[in-house]
Amino acid sequence: MTTARELQFKSINYTGASAGPRLIVTGAVHGNETCGTKAILRVMEEIDSGALHVAAGSVTFVPVTNPLAYALNQRSGERNLNRNLFPNPQPGDFEDRVANWLCPLLAQHDVLLDLHSFNAQSQPFVMVGPRNNDGALQPFRHAEQERALARRLGVRRFVDGWLATYGQGVQRRLKSGDASTLDLVLRYGMGTTEYMRSTGGYALTLECGQHLDPAAPGVAYRAIVNTLAFLGLIDAPRPEPIALDQMEALSMVVVHDKLDAGDQFSRVWSSFDPVSTGDQIGTRADGTPVLAEFDGKILFPDVNAGPNSEWYYLTRANTDFERFTE
Repeated sequence: MTTARELQFKSINYTGASAGPRLIVTGAVHGNETCGTKAILRVMEEIDSGALHVAAGSVTFVPVTNPLAYALNQRSGERNLNRNLFPNPQPGDFEDRVANWLCPLLAQHDVLLDLHSFNAQSQPFVMVGPRNNDGALQPFRHAEQERALARRLGVRRFVDGWLATYGQGVQRRLKSGDASTLDLVLRYGMGTTEYMRSTGGYALTLECGQHLDPAAPGVAYRAIVNTLAFLGLIDAPRPEPIALDQMEALSMVVVHDKLDAGDQFSRVWSSFDPVSTGDQIGTRADGTPVLAEFDGKILFPDVNAGPNSEWYYLTRANTDFERFTE
């Protein structure tokens, strides 16, 4: 039986002879999402063999970000590492200890590529951050660079709006209106990419496919090599962006909660299933139908959600994504 005390953290850095961006690539933030780990090890083998050469800047690889979850082959060790990701001077669980190592490491870099996978069969997609803003929730100034990189990863679907939509749900659940409590709970929505942006960098979460899809490690590998090339870290042609007419950009708009254990979906939903205004998504425990309030696509439906927690998100087409991708 693996115990936390037996584990250690590992990162590997390659630095070129010329100046350039500092990239960090992470895998297995969730222990059962191993496509990133496999892809990172493949890229490192090619660098070590000379097939790839880091000529400028630096890249740090973290093949296994959460070694306890990875050893257990499950999403989390003691909690979800990709929530409430902050250094903790009094760590209470293993993921706090990961954060105390990982957060300073992230802050030493300019760009993060975080590699994940998901439960249901669907196309790979990339989660991007907010537009440039000076707001209190997630101030940001690298939207153009982040979205330009997103278009070079080799996938065609892009989703934004995570933290703002999550925050709307938090405000609704709190009801108390206590701003200090709100700030505390909003921290739960902060993961690797949000923390990276808070340090002044930019970051992308690439969902490479279903956990066991044999193609997912290849999606992750292509994204790593394309990122290295696009940022000028390796001697390779810069990849062309996906054409605007081939990409699908979506914004998360609203999160709906499961209010009672008896709330049920009307069918088995998968992320990116389309819905039209008035379509029935589920039924409340008292028989009230849950209907789609606009045309869009469902995201992160959770049949195992508990009462007063996230049940599903709705997205709609983002018609101005391309304005922030040059």
